[in-house]
Amino acid sequence: MPGTSTDLTPLRVALTAFFALDGFLFAGWVVRIPAIKDQTGASASALGLALLGVSSGAVLTMTLTGRLCRRYGTHQVTVVCAVLLSLSVALPPLTHSVLALGTVLLVFGAAYGGINVAFNSAAVVLVTALRRPIMPSFHAAFSLGGMVGAGLGGLVAGALSPARHLAGLAVIGLLVTAVAGRTLLRHEPPAAASPAQSADGSPRRPAGRTRLLVFVFGLIALCTAYGEGAMADWGALHLEEDLDASAGVAAVGYSCFALAMTIGRLSGTVLLERLGHGRTVVAGGTTAAAGMLLGSFAPSLWAALLGFAVTGLGLANLFPVAVERAGMLAGPSGVATASTFGYGGMLLGPPAIGFMADWFSLPVALTSVALLAAIATLIGVATRHTIRTD
Repeated sequence: MPGTSTDLTPLRVALTAFFALDGFLFAGWVVRIPAIKDQTGASASALGLALLGVSSGAVLTMTLTGRLCRRYGTHQVTVVCAVLLSLSVALPPLTHSVLALGTVLLVFGAAYGGINVAFNSAAVVLVTALRRPIMPSFHAAFSLGGMVGAGLGGLVAGALSPARHLAGLAVIGLLVTAVAGRTLLRHEPPAAASPAQSADGSPRRPAGRTRLLVFVFGLIALCTAYGEGAMADWGALHLEEDLDASAGVAAVGYSCFALAMTIGRLSGTVLLERLGHGRTVVAGGTTAAAGMLLGSFAPSLWAALLGFAVTGLGLANLFPVAVERAGMLAGPSGVATASTFGYGGMLLGPPAIGFMADWFSLPVALTSVALLAAIATLIGVATRHTIRTD
């Protein structure tokens, strides 16, 4: 029988730690990419091919991880993937060729994709048992972990080599995994309705209908992640080239976006409890679309920064809602599908905006973020009853 909120607190804390660790390790690697590029002697295009190892490993692993979770359990798979992620983050500085870098990044990406499916699946079960929409709080932990990882990387970049820095992150990752993983492995996942049944035990929709709905939630995840990837790679350049911002001020643009997204996720549970899932998706998509239009065509730097922040607030809870709803419908397989769509959107965003910027202009290209946010809004309107009640 389901445990009480107090009984499940250790599980919630442990899962939160893994979400934060994931963001922390990934951000720590990202801030050392320039140094590792110099170390390997890679050109920009060669580095781009090597970085595809991360995304390729993640996408290839996500579907497999859903099956592993069903067979061995989400807690066990989370711990194993955390160990692999912690160990593999130390490998890139040990490489001295593009081929070797791409190979180790394939391993890193596989662990990254695997842990994302595993701990999101575990979080969906916990959300069901607690009967509270706490999914955004886990994703807020990921965002906070990323901010800490990036900040720490910036502080030690001049003092530590990439090898020592990332080796230190690996040690931290293994220590966190040892502590939080012990809690996960000691506790069975709370009892929850199977994906084939509703909470009251009644049958769910036919399988074909379920697959369609999971696909729909995957599209919402894709629209959201597209915006995240675009803002990370093109936001600062837009501020520099189109609004004459200095490099330092331009970097603040993504910080405004990321901080606003973190704040939005920290307040996500309250928002979901008051508005419900369907209205949250509609409100979030509408807000993000308006914010990105302002950010793209703002006549001044400060208006653009405001637009970036509004975009972050709008996008904040769309991905957590999409993953949660997909997991409620189809268990780890649903989480894997939605996550794969989302990661695909994050991959699609930066190159798509690059092509559109060449064809038109960067401000026009960035409006594609607003367009996809509007599409997520329309999906939310069309499926609002499903999002609310399933």
